Amino acid sequence: MDLVHLLREVTVRLDLAGARFAGRNGLHPTDLRALIGLLDAARAGTESTPGRLGEQLGLNSAGTTALIDRLERLGLIRRVRDTRDRRRVLLEVDERAVALGRSFFGPLIDRTIDLLATFEPGEQAAVRRFLSGVRDAAGEG
Repeated sequence: MDLVHLLREVTVRLDLAGARFAGRNGLHPTDLRALIGLLDAARAGTESTPGRLGEQLGLNSAGTTALIDRLERLGLIRRVRDTRDRRRVLLEVDERAVALGRSFFGPLIDRTIDLLATFEPGEQAAVRRFLSGVRDAAGEG
């Protein structure tokens, strides 16, 4: 149970950091989750559409549109037409959002990478297996 409690503490601290970032930048916590989802999709080479984003965040169509409008007004994302199907709209994260996130979360990311570098490959594999398992277990709810 010690590890479960430690994971809960890490989750709370990361959530608080996200709330600080959102508050300092005039964002709602859902805005931050949307940006993370869009960045993760881009990193995975997956196209992001409004429908897919809304589904990921558990938002209805109106809520998704309001979220996208807000992030677009802030210059953090943009809507672009799919070049293969002009009826489809894709969402892209603007470099300003990446820079903004890096300015706030960069030091935490750097410290985390430095910490992971102290782990042997087998230890890193165990951490990856544990975190992947927790992620999958949380998704089963």
